[in-house]
Amino acid sequence: MNTPAAVVIDRPGLDGLIRGLMADGYQVIGPTVRDSAIVLAELDSPDQLPAGWGVDASPGHYRLRPREDGAVFAHSAGPQSWKQFLHPARQRLWSSRPDRTYTAESGDALRYAFIGVRGCDLAAIGILDTVLAGGAHSDSAYARRRRATFVLAVNCTEPGGVCFCASTHTGPAVTAGYDLALTERLDAGEHGFLVEVGTEEGARILAQVPQRRATAGDVEEAQAEVARAAGRMGRQMPEVDLRDLLHQSRESPLWEDVASRCLSCANCTMVCPTCFCTTTEDVTDLTGEHAERWQRWASCFEIDFSYLHGGSVRPSVASRYRQWISHKLSTWHDQFGSSGCVGCGRCIAWCPAGIDITAEVARLAEDAGRGQQDVSAQPAG
Repeated sequence: MNTPAAVVIDRPGLDGLIRGLMADGYQVIGPTVRDSAIVLAELDSPDQLPAGWGVDASPGHYRLRPREDGAVFAHSAGPQSWKQFLHPARQRLWSSRPDRTYTAESGDALRYAFIGVRGCDLAAIGILDTVLAGGAHSDSAYARRRRATFVLAVNCTEPGGVCFCASTHTGPAVTAGYDLALTERLDAGEHGFLVEVGTEEGARILAQVPQRRATAGDVEEAQAEVARAAGRMGRQMPEVDLRDLLHQSRESPLWEDVASRCLSCANCTMVCPTCFCTTTEDVTDLTGEHAERWQRWASCFEIDFSYLHGGSVRPSVASRYRQWISHKLSTWHDQFGSSGCVGCGRCIAWCPAGIDITAEVARLAEDAGRGQQDVSAQPAG
């Protein structure tokens, strides 16, 4: 593909892009204000975008706050991720009737257009692609939805208080996997967007709206904004070998400490954009003549998640928390070739106990460092 040069559009141009996607048959999903949060939902109009809203987030805390400008994407991640559309929380797999006929779900034919996908979430979609659409046993429903999805990504210029994507190398700039990528600019009262094209479909949609060719100055200023955002992260993951650290820390006493605070509520796995575990449920009507099998999200924090041969393999909260963080940051590499964490910070903001994954890893690293110092201090024997 011959990628067109970057262009600049204004706010009406963004509205035109969204209306063009709607007219083209896409179901447009984007951020909007609802129930005191910025959520992801189907948009009927570009006017539903959260213009003029920002977010304050910290461990166990999330609040909307009004901004003095009309920025559309100047907010950090809300409680939802794009996973809910590509890998729904609950979906029927098949049904049967009294005449013994069996009907598998054919799957929806929706064409999604995701508006405002940030670097961390774009990386999360890439991870789900590997887990659910890669390999010999792919999830056909996921793969079908993913192929039909248009991604309008956004370079982040306003990281939140729980963001740490810079230290996981997944943001704030978006990477591969988008059709169009925007960088929002508010200069001297002008509201515009630098647009980069990732695919031919993106170029086709972009051609429908007024635009001007970006100057070298436009590109440099947009890149500088994103670079400054990388230095304003609210959190960071310790710069250690996480795979090795989690392996060394298997018997750490810190697991019991975090378990004393953890409610084992599974909020962290529900809001995580890469957690993909599911279970199945069979249901019947009262006559027993109609049966269905449903798939729903599951969590390694559930006591029944590791139920095997009459009991749970991980009966304690400490063992379940250790399983979650060890898989996310360590053994995920062995299974899928990358970390399972993208630094979005949702698990921190939406933990009712305010447990901070970056702080817990830092404590493990500090504890491991002390252990190594103690060993090195031992006299040679």
